[in-house]
Amino acid sequence: MKLGIANDHAGVDLKFELIDYLEGLGHEIVNFGTDEKESTDYAIWGEKLANAVANGEVERGIAICGTGNGIGLTCNKVNGIRACVCSDAYTARYSRLHNDCNIIAFGARVIGPDTAKMLCDEFLTAEFEGGRHARRVAMIMDVEKRNHKE
Repeated sequence: MKLGIANDHAGVDLKFELIDYLEGLGHEIVNFGTDEKESTDYAIWGEKLANAVANGEVERGIAICGTGNGIGLTCNKVNGIRACVCSDAYTARYSRLHNDCNIIAFGARVIGPDTAKMLCDEFLTAEFEGGRHARRVAMIMDVEKRNHKE
């Protein structure tokens, strides 16, 4: 799978560890984040990743900042994005099964590398169930359409 990954300064080390892990599993990774540990704004990197997912450049995304919240919120401002901040396997899996999320976000200051790898595994192996959940995802996207301002 072709994946995008983005991060701010807090997520540099975790990003590189995840890139090695995910490439080892056969995924192609496109790096949209900073490689520097100098303070930077998560919104810059989150927007780049979200746009790449929204326009089909990559299939799904992984977003990392200190808590996952800032970069996740930024991603969700881009039309077509459903990003979920996760710190447990159940949420990561069901963000795909029931919500068809296309970006997972987490905090490098909240979880460790082993947990991050496990969350990626859950997120990347789960497939959207559709059915009643498709109607609910459509409702989410309708909210986005009604409230999008050009």
